[in-house]
Formats: sequence, structure tokens, C-alpha cells
Amino acid sequence: MANNPGAKKAIRKIARRTEVNKARRSRVRTYLRKFEESIAKGDASAAKTAFVEAQSELMRAVTKGVVHKNTGARKVSRLAAQLKKLATA
Repeated sequence: MANNPGAKKAIRKIARRTEVNKARRSRVRTYLRKFEESIAKGDASAAKTAFVEAQSELMRAVTKGVVHKNTGARKVSRLAAQLKKLATA
């Protein structure tokens, strides 16, 4: 248990930051889900717009420190591969 004022403040800051990061992570997952749904439907134009939004949101999460840079790059790469596969089919 935190005893000194600095430690108590750190606990408050961590709690606030955790809430913000949860919201950001949830937002990223929402855009990824929208992309996956458009892929499942087979709608290439909707998938393209969903890809752009998902990519943007993922890279934003990277800059905010919610997702590691390599994780973001890997996810975007896999999304692009799925989009390419749909476009060629």
C-alpha cells in the first residue's frame, strides 16, 4: 500500500492512464472488427475504406504507446494481405 504522497499520486495517474489506454485499445479493436466484417461480406470497396480507417487507428495507437511499433506494423501488414487476397479473388 502506498504511504507517501508521491506514491499515492502515482497510483492516481496510473489509474487515469489505464482508463485512457483501455478506450484507445477498444477503439482499435472496433475498427479491426469493422474491417473483418467487410472482408467476410466480400465487399471490396467497403473493405478498402475500413482498411484505411483501421490502419490509421492502429498507427495512432502506436504513437500513443498503446501498441508496440512492430505489433502495429505486423497487424497492418496482415490486414493489407487480406485486402489484397479479396481484391484478386
